[in-house]
Amino acid sequence: MYYMLFTINIVFELALQSKELLMFKRTLTAAVALLALSSVSASALAAKGDTHVLLTTSAGNIELELNNQKAPVSVKNFVDYVNSGFYNNTIFHRVIPGFMIQGGGFTSEMQQKQTNAPIKNEADNGLRNLRGTISMARTADKDSATSQFFLNVADNAFLDHGQRDFGYAVFGKIVKGQDVVDKISQVPTKDVGPYQNVPTKPVVILSAKVLP
Repeated sequence: MYYMLFTINIVFELALQSKELLMFKRTLTAAVALLALSSVSASALAAKGDTHVLLTTSAGNIELELNNQKAPVSVKNFVDYVNSGFYNNTIFHRVIPGFMIQGGGFTSEMQQKQTNAPIKNEADNGLRNLRGTISMARTADKDSATSQFFLNVADNAFLDHGQRDFGYAVFGKIVKGQDVVDKISQVPTKDVGPYQNVPTKPVVILSAKVLP
């Protein structure tokens, strides 16, 4: 560490002595600003109150309260998809009674939608996969979550951080419409190609919007 600081001091002193002092200062300022901007979105979101999102589905309405403080990355990711209209006319494509309902990635024709880049897994944020919570779905890769999410219809402690692996990130809870979620979890299902537990009659997310 001492060697690194010593080297940085030498470089800085040489820069001060050069004719390119102004350019050096501008470059340094720009670099600092860029580093600050890299975290401004998540920190700004965390500073706000909890975000509410309304899912209008073919089975009824579901209102979610998203935890900006403990899951800023997951919340921002979800809200970005909501605001872009990504979830409109997608379906709950995986439904398992007594477990969860999963959606946010497929159309009614079981065509998977193209997503944004994966996000960091926030399963270590202290939130648990209890009944009535919303979590990010992912593959075996812990940092692979994109648009898909699931709503827990039971306490699923085995999905929590450190139970089997890194866990599945909870980022909010249902505040209205738990009865709708329970109803969806009980619909008849079938296999569609490689996909299991697909509702026989599509349960569609007609729209998703952030509430004022």
